[in-house]
Amino acid sequence: MTGSLADLLVTAGCRYVRAAPGSLGKAALAARVLDPRLRERPRRRLVETRSGDRFAVDTQDLIQRYLYLFGAWEPHLTRWLERRLKPGDGFVDLGANVGVYAVLGARLVGPAGHVVAVEASPDFHRRLLRNAALNGRDNIRAVNAAVSDGRRRLTFVLASSRNMGANSIVPYEGPAESSFEAEAFAAPDLLRSEEVAAARVIMVDVEGAEGAVVRGMEPLLDRLRPDAEIVVEVTPERMERLGDSVGELMEIMHRHGFHAYRLPNDYAPASYPRALRRPAAAVRVRGAVEGETELVFSRTDAETLA
Repeated sequence: MTGSLADLLVTAGCRYVRAAPGSLGKAALAARVLDPRLRERPRRRLVETRSGDRFAVDTQDLIQRYLYLFGAWEPHLTRWLERRLKPGDGFVDLGANVGVYAVLGARLVGPAGHVVAVEASPDFHRRLLRNAALNGRDNIRAVNAAVSDGRRRLTFVLASSRNMGANSIVPYEGPAESSFEAEAFAAPDLLRSEEVAAARVIMVDVEGAEGAVVRGMEPLLDRLRPDAEIVVEVTPERMERLGDSVGELMEIMHRHGFHAYRLPNDYAPASYPRALRRPAAAVRVRGAVEGETELVFSRTDAETLA
């Protein structure tokens, strides 16, 4: 099969996975053919997500590849966020990557609302600004800084450009593809008082450093609006390598009246067709948290978050 014919078939396959009704063969096609092909033979394109936002993507990277292939990233969390943010709300994205949630959030909160997108990587910060401009989102304040429990200089290491969102300060002994240094601040030092007061949702996705981020965030928790909710992607093994624990993080949130819920976050390509059809609700956490988990903290006391 010639390269051009193969490329045409991949394009057709992506269109089928993204837009065709039903689910016949989509999971297998995405997992066995399209995902590896787009990773090994990357495409650079301008794509539109299912929510109508536009992004400049490079399919070598996991997040950007899924935007191209499925038109979405983390369907369960995306749907949850769409149900939360309303016109006029505030949204804070700590670890904003290329701006997937910042751009979505900016559209949901509208001109009367405001988004703060904090990203440590200078490269991702530039891409975030580009994606915000592509969508005309001038209600995003983009900050190129790291987040921790105080001011310090941190070194970030990237193991593989196939998942560029995995830039992390967690010690890594293997061969590094790249590294950079960034000035870190506690969240209260990065956010303006009006941004804290307006925040309906705060998201934390910092690849193992979530313990320090939540510790640094604690002084502002009681200043949040009563219905504010906080999403933290926790990676227990990485946290432990930095001397932190999920238990400590959850105890901080509990002290300030928050209950813990869990959202699915399966990153296997075969899981996406079903997740896009049937996004799951956040379910109350019972027992220990093991493995990478998307936690939602809310003052709502229930078994599920509607």
